[in-house]
Amino acid sequence: MGIRGELFSTQVKLPNRTYFFNVKENRMGDLYLNVVESKGRESGGFERQSVIVFAEDLAEFLAGFDESLRAMERQGKQRNKPAGPQKEAGEPREGEPRRRPRQVKAVRREY
Repeated sequence: MGIRGELFSTQVKLPNRTYFFNVKENRMGDLYLNVVESKGRESGGFERQSVIVFAEDLAEFLAGFDESLRAMERQGKQRNKPAGPQKEAGEPREGEPRRRPRQVKAVRREY
């Protein structure tokens, strides 16, 4: 076992927060996924939120997650229907602010 039962870890760094995906094993040998969101506080330091999903629950968790992603895609398609003439890809609609594309950096560690 690795550090505190960690078997695998990867992180996704975004401009205003970082997500950690940690596969761990508890003392009883049960595997689980620990998803941690970390974001900076205005007053300094970090705010962390954590979700734990055990291996035996992962299939149901992923089914719900996948269903939620499909719902978000449907909503996104409905909201992005052009109201007027087609714009070139990447061009914001009238009145919308110009958005920068997000850059994601993933770092993987195996133990």
